[in-house]
Amino acid sequence: MASTFSGDETAPFFGFLGAAAALVFSCMGAAYGTAKSGVGVASMGVMRPELVMKSIVPVVMAGVLGIYGLIIAVIISTGINPKTKSYYLFDGYAHLSSGLACGLAGLSAGMAIGIVGDAGVRANAQQPKLFVGMILILIFAEALALYGLIVGIILSSRAGQSRAE
Repeated sequence: MASTFSGDETAPFFGFLGAAAALVFSCMGAAYGTAKSGVGVASMGVMRPELVMKSIVPVVMAGVLGIYGLIIAVIISTGINPKTKSYYLFDGYAHLSSGLACGLAGLSAGMAIGIVGDAGVRANAQQPKLFVGMILILIFAEALALYGLIVGIILSSRAGQSRAE
């Protein structure tokens, strides 16, 4: 039986692994950040219930991390179609590195957001002047995931450039 597959037959494995890594690691970061910040919000809400809505910011910022992974996973998975266009190991490795860059950056950012969010909302309940400082630290932590998203997009765009067809 003749196969219409063109390119390296193992290359899509690495591409799909990159898509999975982007989504899984980013969602792990989002889950950790949400859980850790949520514990801080719940603890702070007992002391100062009027500040609960103001203290939801770290939870929302952690939730965005999963979206970054979803974006890269969709970009990667739509770029894998070896029946219509040759897909070589270079392409698979480009997609793998793209997914790992975004996913691990999202995981790291989620850990930072969770730790800062937990401590920050508790401290904000005792000293309201700390709110702006907490938000700035959270923004810098979120920027780490954004850097991973940008690098992931750049690396993913390199797939398909391995050979001229």
